[in-house]
Amino acid sequence: MTLRAGYQVPPAVVAHLSFLQDAVTSVVGEVHDGAKKEFIFEWLNHLKKLPHDWTADIKQNQRCLIDQLSAVLLDSPGPPTRWLLAHCLALIYRQGDPVTSSLLVERCNDIIRSKDDSPSSLPTRLAAVACLGSLFEQLGRILVGLFRDTLSNLLKAMKSAESQGRYEIMLSLEKILRGLGVSAVSCHRDVYKAARTCLTDRSLSVRCAATKCLLELQREAVFLWTSELENVATLCFRAFEGSNYTVRVAVATLLGTLLAAAAEPPQPGGRVRGSLEEVMDLLSGGFLRGGAGFLRASGDMLKGTSSVGKDVRIGVTQACVVFVSTLGGPWLEANFPAFLSLLMELASNSRATQTPGDAAVTRRCVSFILRSTLGSLLGEKAQINAAKQLCFAVATQKRAVDSALTDGNVETRVSSADVSASQHVLVCCLLELGGLVLGLGSTAGPLLTDSSTALLDTVVTVLLHPATPASLAAAWCLRCIAVAMPCQGSLLLDRCAERLVALKSSPEAVLVMGVAEDLLRSASQNSRISLQRTRAGWLLVSSLVTLGPAVVEHHLSRLLLLWRCVFPASLREQEMELRRGDFFTWQVTLEGRAGALCAMKNLLLHCGELVSDDVTSRVLTPLACAVTLLTKLPALIRSYSSSIRSFSLVYRLRVYELLALLPPHNYKESFGLVMNQLVTDLSGQNNLNQPCSELTLLPPLCHRDDLPLVGPALRDTDDKYIEEQLHGSSVGGASLDNDAFRLCETSDEAPAALPPAIALIDAAICLFGVLFPHIILAQRVKILEQFVETVNQLKGQRQQTVQMHVCAALCSLLKVLHLIRSPLGPDEVRSPALSLLSGALESGIPLLRCLAAEGLAHLVQVVRDPSFTMSVSLLCFDRLKTARDAASRSGYALALGALQRYTGGISSPQHLSTCVGVLFTLSQDSTSPEVQSWSLHSLALVIDLSGSLYRSHAEPTFTLVLRLLLSVPPTHPEVHHSLGRCLHGLITCLGPDLQGERAAVSSLRSSCLVGCGVMQASPDCLVQARAISCLQQLHMFSPAHVNLASLVPALCVSTHDRTLSANLCSSFLCLRRAVVPCLRQLVQREALEVSEHAVTLVKELPRRDNTQLDVTIKEVGLEGALFALLDRESDPGLRRDIQETLVHMMVSRATSGKLGHWLKLCKDVLSATSDCHTPVEAVQDDDEVDPTLRWATRRFAMECVCRIIAQCETADPAHFDIALAQERRLHESTDFLVLHLGDLVRMAFMAATDHSDQLRLAGLQTLLVIIRRFSGIPEPEFPGHVILEQYQANVGAALRPAFSADAPPDVTAKACQVCSAWIASGVVSDLRDLRRVHQLLASSLTKVQAGRDTAVQLYNEASATMETLAVLKAWAQVYIVAVERSRREETANPSSSESGAADLLKLVQSDLSTLSRLWLAVLQDYALLTLPQEYSSQLPAAGGSFYTAETLNQARAHYLASWAPILHATSLWLHSTGFVMSDDTPANLSRPATPTSMGHRGSVGGAKSPEDISADRLHLILGISVEFLCSPHSEDQMENITSCLRALQVLLDVSWPRAKIGTDQALSVELLSVLHRLMVTRESPCVQLAVLDLLRRIVTAAQEHVREKRHSAEVDDGAAEKETLPEFGEGRDTGGLIPGRSLVFGALELCLCVLVRKLPQLCPKLAGTSPTGSGASVWTLTDSDCQLVSSALYVLSELLSVCSPEGSVSILPTVLYLLLGVIRELSRLRVRLCLFLPRCPGSLQALKSVVMCPMSRQEKSRGAWRLLLSSALNTLLGLWDSGGQEISLLTALTIFLRSAVPDVCTAEPLHALCLQRFAAAMDAKDPLVASRCFQLLTSVFQAPPSVAVPYIQALGPTLVRFLQKVERSRPQSPEELTAVLEAVRAMEALVQAADESQRPQLVAILLPLLISFLLDENTLGSAPEASRSLHEAALKDLMRLGPQHSAVFRSLIASSPHLKSRLEAAIKGNQESLNAKASSANAAARSPAKSSPSITLKTNFL
Repeated sequence: MTLRAGYQVPPAVVAHLSFLQDAVTSVVGEVHDGAKKEFIFEWLNHLKKLPHDWTADIKQNQRCLIDQLSAVLLDSPGPPTRWLLAHCLALIYRQGDPVTSSLLVERCNDIIRSKDDSPSSLPTRLAAVACLGSLFEQLGRILVGLFRDTLSNLLKAMKSAESQGRYEIMLSLEKILRGLGVSAVSCHRDVYKAARTCLTDRSLSVRCAATKCLLELQREAVFLWTSELENVATLCFRAFEGSNYTVRVAVATLLGTLLAAAAEPPQPGGRVRGSLEEVMDLLSGGFLRGGAGFLRASGDMLKGTSSVGKDVRIGVTQACVVFVSTLGGPWLEANFPAFLSLLMELASNSRATQTPGDAAVTRRCVSFILRSTLGSLLGEKAQINAAKQLCFAVATQKRAVDSALTDGNVETRVSSADVSASQHVLVCCLLELGGLVLGLGSTAGPLLTDSSTALLDTVVTVLLHPATPASLAAAWCLRCIAVAMPCQGSLLLDRCAERLVALKSSPEAVLVMGVAEDLLRSASQNSRISLQRTRAGWLLVSSLVTLGPAVVEHHLSRLLLLWRCVFPASLREQEMELRRGDFFTWQVTLEGRAGALCAMKNLLLHCGELVSDDVTSRVLTPLACAVTLLTKLPALIRSYSSSIRSFSLVYRLRVYELLALLPPHNYKESFGLVMNQLVTDLSGQNNLNQPCSELTLLPPLCHRDDLPLVGPALRDTDDKYIEEQLHGSSVGGASLDNDAFRLCETSDEAPAALPPAIALIDAAICLFGVLFPHIILAQRVKILEQFVETVNQLKGQRQQTVQMHVCAALCSLLKVLHLIRSPLGPDEVRSPALSLLSGALESGIPLLRCLAAEGLAHLVQVVRDPSFTMSVSLLCFDRLKTARDAASRSGYALALGALQRYTGGISSPQHLSTCVGVLFTLSQDSTSPEVQSWSLHSLALVIDLSGSLYRSHAEPTFTLVLRLLLSVPPTHPEVHHSLGRCLHGLITCLGPDLQGERAAVSSLRSSCLVGCGVMQASPDCLVQARAISCLQQLHMFSPAHVNLASLVPALCVSTHDRTLSANLCSSFLCLRRAVVPCLRQLVQREALEVSEHAVTLVKELPRRDNTQLDVTIKEVGLEGALFALLDRESDPGLRRDIQETLVHMMVSRATSGKLGHWLKLCKDVLSATSDCHTPVEAVQDDDEVDPTLRWATRRFAMECVCRIIAQCETADPAHFDIALAQERRLHESTDFLVLHLGDLVRMAFMAATDHSDQLRLAGLQTLLVIIRRFSGIPEPEFPGHVILEQYQANVGAALRPAFSADAPPDVTAKACQVCSAWIASGVVSDLRDLRRVHQLLASSLTKVQAGRDTAVQLYNEASATMETLAVLKAWAQVYIVAVERSRREETANPSSSESGAADLLKLVQSDLSTLSRLWLAVLQDYALLTLPQEYSSQLPAAGGSFYTAETLNQARAHYLASWAPILHATSLWLHSTGFVMSDDTPANLSRPATPTSMGHRGSVGGAKSPEDISADRLHLILGISVEFLCSPHSEDQMENITSCLRALQVLLDVSWPRAKIGTDQALSVELLSVLHRLMVTRESPCVQLAVLDLLRRIVTAAQEHVREKRHSAEVDDGAAEKETLPEFGEGRDTGGLIPGRSLVFGALELCLCVLVRKLPQLCPKLAGTSPTGSGASVWTLTDSDCQLVSSALYVLSELLSVCSPEGSVSILPTVLYLLLGVIRELSRLRVRLCLFLPRCPGSLQALKSVVMCPMSRQEKSRGAWRLLLSSALNTLLGLWDSGGQEISLLTALTIFLRSAVPDVCTAEPLHALCLQRFAAAMDAKDPLVASRCFQLLTSVFQAPPSVAVPYIQALGPTLVRFLQKVERSRPQSPEELTAVLEAVRAMEALVQAADESQRPQLVAILLPLLISFLLDENTLGSAPEASRSLHEAALKDLMRLGPQHSAVFRSLIASSPHLKSRLEAAIKGNQESLNAKASSANAAARSPAKSSPSITLKTNFL
């Protein structure tokens, strides 16, 4: 019995609780210390999970358990063990007898009071503190009498405690306060005094514990948020100083909660609430002054400096967010104007914006507050109201600035400081306004139409603000508006252009708007605004270039001219310009050239395909001048001081960015200049004083997995927007005003450029890596040695700066070398590179050490020399032996693990053992947590790189990891995180082996679970996330050993606060990123179990712990909570994970009994009203409302509905059969989709009529899916109707808004698709109902006709193209359906004149004249757009009929989606007109719909003839079809392939195009080659059948052409004998067929392809194979395969008529071989005749056509045909010997006999063989064979005498003998009866074929035979059915033949009395039978009338 069974309580515990006591007693004394600690932890974990109903067992064993646990308490337990121990002790007392708990409390107090200061006593003392906390927490007021003594004891101990002690005491105090509640109020002040001291403790973990204690204290201690609020706030501000992210979040939570309590007291009847102004004053004071006293703050004010750190301001910002979030959305909505005003006062305070860096931080902080509150707490309506308030604030600020700037009074005029203050307010408001509009999307439409807000006017006016940041923020806001609502883009452009014309002289206006070329040309005309005009011009040029090659291509020549003008024409001219000009001229010059270089960079990035060799060569001269100017910049700076320094920085930055994108060989002449400049920038003395931000430059070059070693600074968090401001240097963080050109970038977030100085270094590092591989070796060595020398010469901060620069450049270089597969160089280059990196490994900057380790890994990768790798490893080992400082040891430890990261991993066991030994030793260095964490991280890398080689080290590594997990204090979370990485690597290393059941594997698996449990108990979120990741990995490899009952709670519930939102909705992004992917993995396999565990878990939580999400789970399950979480989540990756989780849950549960639940959930999500996000009513106050869901979440709900429908398609067929569903619902509890059709339609309607365009699209798509899936389901209560008919009104109402004038094009396009599907579905047949939807399409067609003539073009031209094509495609689909339906109804009921299809066709025909021209225009556009690139010059310069040249690439996608139905519809229209031109042109067709090349004007100005126009249209359709069918396709284009084939079929139904194709043999051959390719590449039966049908039509066209030529020749020559002497057709006189030019040859290839693919036995090389794989037989042919074979054989038989006589002789052997081969293979089918003929009747019909071909009788070919047919007959006769089926072979033989020329079958020995085959078949034992044989003989006997006589003579006696045998052996089965009757028919045919003279003799033979078939009256009743039927048939024949041959009949009767008596008896018996039937009929007629049905059914309709 083992205790290591995972999370489940062992069965032994269930049986005997005392087993735990005995087990721990025995184990403690037997195992070593590490295993004992692990075992104790696992034992405690099991004890913790004991069921609640074990009270009696616990009481019985309580004393022993307490003794055992007390022993563990005194055994120095580690942190996780002591917490678990404390919980278990409290649990036992709570479930057992709590009376003796006071003894344990006293004992713990004694331990704390102990004076023992030995190291071993510290864990015991800490465990005692933890036990006190848990005891008071769970027992509460039972221990209230001991509270004071305990508290004083703890507070006294804290005074002398170390950081761990203070940390543990704070946690214990928090639990005590939670357990006692209001009972501890007397000591709240004492606790507060202790906690306020710890709140500013030097240990950050103690600060976190103090915040938790104070958070618990504030629940009952009112003074914290009343009288002491200001003091606590000051303490919090001081706690922010020097804090990390975890501390800031904790302290901000405390401060925000207290402020919220002050503003809205949680206790009714409490103190008077504080005002919002007071609360914000506290926050503003902390933001402006921090935690400093009055004197210090006053001194800073006098000095004009700020001592408030960024960490304080960021903490205050987070506290403000917590404050608002705690109060909730309704409070924010009600108080937002005042809150916004106070925030803006903070943003405009001069103390917060004294430096550019401070200003950037302040703006970020205020923006973050607005984004975090407005974006997450408010619903859509509330967000719109907030946006209005922001707009009012912007307008107020702008009016104030404008009035002050225009005020003539100098005294009252606004100062520059006021302007500066206003800019920060405007930036914050405008950025948030843009973010709100972007998030709202099209739902923000009312915001723009509200005249009271005048949002657009307000934002546009800010463009003229004198401060650059404000104007740029306004530009960004306008961009957000244009992106969110594309209809505003055109209006904004027009508006900006108008304002520019009116404000040409305003530098502020020019800054953002204008026409670039005019600005650049006029820059020198007005020096006052030259700089602004230059910058604005190039800004516009750069933005133009980002539009892509389709736009830029038309302006490329002008761009090149601009670039040539801005740079000197030559280097000499550049030297001359250096001698003239002043500082302002150089400012403008550098600004202009920097803008030009930025435009060049954008050209390379966005229009790379336009950068040809010619363009590159024209850019190189300006580029050379730009590079040369780099060397002159220092002289210019010396000449003009610092006035141009900033311009020179930006200029150098642009040069570096451009050079990094260009291939280096283009500027190889400048290598030296550029490299010197780079070396100067990276290591020059002049740049050492420049600020360096390692957290900005280095992380992109480091490995992602190593960055957590640096600490939480680089962690992805929800607060990253402000946290990254800590990374900025003294010049400030990232901001838009650092680089206005970033506005051109595509991003959903406001772009934030780095300061130019930092961006320059970043660009230099990148360019160094690109350029260095291309310089000579000597320069490489020199540069690297110079770097080494510079680093060695410098000291302190300057050395660190250079070291970071050069190491970053070196790492960039090594990455580039790997990408281009280039070596670094010999040892002369490697040595300095290694020296630089090894020196950086010893740096005191953690991030630099990470960079150096990554650089070493890349260095080894690039060198690719094992000896070099080993030398580097030895270097690391040696340095680790000698180094004593923590930085060096940690750096080399990391390098040791990362060294072989890119070389394929570790493959040497010896090297692995050495690394493991060294890292084991380092990881146990408890004196340095940094060394421990780095070495453990390196060990994790070694595990990953070793793979299965590490398994021998797995067990000791597990032991090490668990020992450290159980012993490392929680104050070092970085060590725990590295341990988690090791554990994760170990799980991955063992992999599926963890599923084993061996003891060793079970032990390792148990260790994994224990390790995960320890990490889950950690207070650090990153460690918890790693624990969840390890559990996820363990579940993947060994799902059976991970108990979901424990894993799901581990995902959802925090160990610390027991709320569901603690993990699933954690405020820590890393934790959510671990939980949600793990849930996604679980639900892929066990969705039902996961959901049930989550619901069960929430139900067990105390009410105090319930959150909004908990109640959501209780009501609608985990899936409902995930929907709510999806609505709140902003991280894109997490949103995808949540969506995938929901999809997996839905897929696994929607069709398994939870269909109604999921549909209701989606409906609830969709119908959520827009309001504020607040806690639900069940959790909080009654006046709070339900949570709301935004449009993105509701759109996903609609996508889920579509997925549910798709999922049901592959499930039970009853989902789409209402009758079956209703029937099964009576007997089963199963739910079916069709029963929820009403809900589906209503959901689609709700979404389709929403304000959000995206949701409208989703709703229309759902409606489309519903129509396609449910349109054919009949309504059982109303036969002849379908169930969708009752929802016509819903469908019409959902579609109508999409066709309004202001509807977006994409919505209208989707609505058109739904319209066409609705009409095509056939649901609506009434003309009035059809008209309603038809009118919508008609209105869209009117809009299409207006086209470009509309007054206002709101959308991009590509959008108009999309809408136009969607409309025309919808009309095309409707027309196709109308025509096809009309044809079907005409075929089914030709006499009917009125029908629904006819009505629909009439509706379409009214607009068909217009539509046809528009369709033709679309096809011509599409044909041009599909031309290859080399023919792009043929494209119209102005674009096509429905697209412009600039939107060509965007339009191409829309044409690709629409052309196929339009092509089909056009073909149908041409078919209806018969290619006859009509002169009616619609009068209202205003747009150029008719293509120029297909109009009525030729290229020379003359009118085209109708013949030419028809030919153009034909070739257009043929060209499009051939081009598409020739190109490679994906499977999703099958509909387009079918449309193409149908269009071609329709064309070839018309005589004129058929004649054209028949005349043009080259075209026919090309079509055949395309069809051949399609046949080979497509396996779809419908496509293959269509291909063969098209082949048949092409062959028919060729036949008609040949027939016409022959007829013309007869008429011309006037010779009637021409018919017997044809001279036309393929082959001519020689009979040769040229491959590639011959139609017949191509058709033969295609037919052969089909036949061989379906019957591979036809080809000797493929014998034994089949189309479905080896071993399959021919009888696996499906019906579609047989149709294909029949079609191919038909075409083969028709090819002979296309040939000349000689040509027919050439192909006849092939045709006969294939025909006989097919007959042979099909004859081998072991099936009956009745099963054979329907499967493939075409083979015999084709054989008949060939044998009867007129060519066999032509004089030129008669002889050859006779020989070939004789040979074919001989082959056919030989098939009997190969096991062929006799029935089919006899049929084929009969065809030869009946249809071939006589001399083919009469020649010997063929004639004798034919007789033998028939004779053998007549004697066959199989009655079916005999029956078919006699049937065929009948046709042979009826043949001409030359054929029939020999067979009559030879087979007549056999036939007679067969009939004579019948009397002795009468038929017993229907088959035998059929054989006899067919023999009688054959005998009759024989009689008819005889001469008149001999006929009586034959009749005399036949009549006795028939009489012999008769039965007497005695045997007739008892005879078998077959015998009676033969009797009746014989009697009928006698009654028929007797009168015909009366003389013979009388003579026979007279001479044979026995025949007479037999005949008379038979006649008498037959008469009696007839009388009996008549009497029974009379009796039935006399029965009562009521017995007859009231309605007589008509059964004979003839």
